[in-house]
Amino acid sequence: MHNISSSKISKPLIPQKLTEFLNTYENFIIAGHKEPDGDCIGSCLAMSFFLKRKNKNCILMSAGPFKRVEIKEYENLFTDKLEISDKINPKTTGLIILDCSGFDRVGEIAELIKGFNYIIIDHHATNTEKSDASLIMTDAPSTTYLIQSIIEEMEGRLTKEEAEALFFGLCTDTGFFRHLDERSAEVFAHASRLIKAGANPKQTFMKMNGGKKFESRLLISRILNRMKRYYDGRLVISYETYDDLQEFGLEGRDSDIVYQLIQTIEGVEAICIVRQESQTHCSVGFRSLDKIDVSKIASSFGGGGHKQASGLYIEGKIDDLITRFVEAFGAQM
Repeated sequence: MHNISSSKISKPLIPQKLTEFLNTYENFIIAGHKEPDGDCIGSCLAMSFFLKRKNKNCILMSAGPFKRVEIKEYENLFTDKLEISDKINPKTTGLIILDCSGFDRVGEIAELIKGFNYIIIDHHATNTEKSDASLIMTDAPSTTYLIQSIIEEMEGRLTKEEAEALFFGLCTDTGFFRHLDERSAEVFAHASRLIKAGANPKQTFMKMNGGKKFESRLLISRILNRMKRYYDGRLVISYETYDDLQEFGLEGRDSDIVYQLIQTIEGVEAICIVRQESQTHCSVGFRSLDKIDVSKIASSFGGGGHKQASGLYIEGKIDDLITRFVEAFGAQM
């Protein structure tokens, strides 16, 4: 989900140095953030399709894990290993980092690619990248929105496979357009061109929302049953235990529908879901409807993201962390 500013979402201005970067190298490494989602994967795929169309060589890299059901089919296209050779090395290869608020967000593969000249294309509100060859647009609804603009600027047309990957990413980060408002006409214009190029809205919706495990619905019922309200019901927090993880595994998760259900509760302005990923660490997801800036909460604990959707990975146990998160929300409540 993205952070919509007070003004209309505009068409991105593509830096000349970015197009020069894409034209300079014959070989590219394309890397997205760890624990990728549909926007990350759609961005990486679309960029690789485009560069291969320009007769470039591409290596797709990801630290994973590929937790989400809808992106599992793409896992075998990505690698977490890199062999330096006469062809692939820092002198002959450009690095494109997509959907990452910073270099470190690529995860464990960062050590393998740190010596390469790189650009970042991203839309996260917490991004502080200053390179004049990178494209950072924090009010863009998705990174795929930016990739589409680059392809259209450089090539003028989209192929069907590019359009499908781009539409998948756009739908992921807009919640299939439910997070957009009256300032988003340009986003729908982008979407219209993707559909004209061959993207199928019905198939994309089922790809994102169909095929869920029966067990995932049982896990959702547990998370909903554990909900607690704070600040007169404006904040709702729930959790997933380590025992849940052992019982249902990562494929039992369906985070988006959990947030959707909780957001429909009267009076709710912000949501926090804490998941005990190991005996010592938790992953945390924050969501807000409009007023609360959850990126501030996440960044205060070492995480990041958008005003309305952020997250982090942190050392600690569920009960202790929830206490700290409730306190952190106090300033905005």
